[in-house]
Amino acid sequence: MQRLLKNRELLLGLIIIVMIAGFSTRASNFATPGNLANIFNDTSILIILALGQMTVILTKSIDLSVAANLAFTGMAVAMLDAAYPGLPLALLIVLAVVIGAALGAINGFLVWLLQIPPIVVTLGTLTIYRGMAFVLSGGSWVNAHQMTPDFLNLPRLVVLGLPILSWVSIAIVFLIWFVLTRTPFGRSTYAAGGNPTAAVYAGIDIGRARFLAFVVSGALAGLAGYLWVSRYAVAYVDIAAGFELDSVAANVIGGVSIAGGIGTVVGTVLGALFLGVIKNALPVIGISPFAQMAISGIVIVLAVVFNARAERKKGRIILRDRAAKDTHEVTA
Repeated sequence: MQRLLKNRELLLGLIIIVMIAGFSTRASNFATPGNLANIFNDTSILIILALGQMTVILTKSIDLSVAANLAFTGMAVAMLDAAYPGLPLALLIVLAVVIGAALGAINGFLVWLLQIPPIVVTLGTLTIYRGMAFVLSGGSWVNAHQMTPDFLNLPRLVVLGLPILSWVSIAIVFLIWFVLTRTPFGRSTYAAGGNPTAAVYAGIDIGRARFLAFVVSGALAGLAGYLWVSRYAVAYVDIAAGFELDSVAANVIGGVSIAGGIGTVVGTVLGALFLGVIKNALPVIGISPFAQMAISGIVIVLAVVFNARAERKKGRIILRDRAAKDTHEVTA
């Protein structure tokens, strides 16, 4: 039991299961496989955004522009599809990823070469990218009847019991896991946030690692932009408003340290699913939208406190072990 409480992912998974069981007592069909699949599908875009955000946070940075990136990219590809219905869908998806990556590269460039704090950069580009979406569209919407059927239907196609949207998010989970755990870039990402001084001595370019992390985050935001407008069949300036905070919250709840260098893909996915279960369950049991916001905020604050205490305790253990080792060496 004590080992379970120390394992953040196992504990969070258990909490999610208990939540689902509890909510099913108020709504009998809540725990059915079909509804759980719907919850996962509803959370898929948040999972994709949160994994991009995780890559940035691991480098001791933050990207507050992910939702604005999503909005601009989604608007751009929706307008292209409406204006040029003959464009191949694959080309539009690639364009979404490329545009998103370019916007992420702007953030990374400002953080890397101009040494501007990430929170300042992305707070500014959050507004800029939303403004760009307004200028591009003239404030108008792109509605379902203006988009082509292929553009709209792809995320909804069901394969092996799950929509394509869900399978895309699953593929992104495995891709980011592989990148962060099996590639030099992934190791540089953890090192840049965990111990920047040691990373420099090891020959790791921290600025470059942060730049690439922003590019990855932007590319995933761009992909999410297409998935969002095609799934909900509408593109407008304010889509995904507030999702940047949800992406940060999913990471914090999943045990990713805002101080950088600590976190797992599994934890981030579970953090996103935790939020997804709450957002799907609270309306079902009659909780008002304002109370939902308050509950989500309380959960985030508690997660931050939990993370801070765990990191302080870990730091004390490391210091104690070092002191014991030094004492042993002196007496020897």
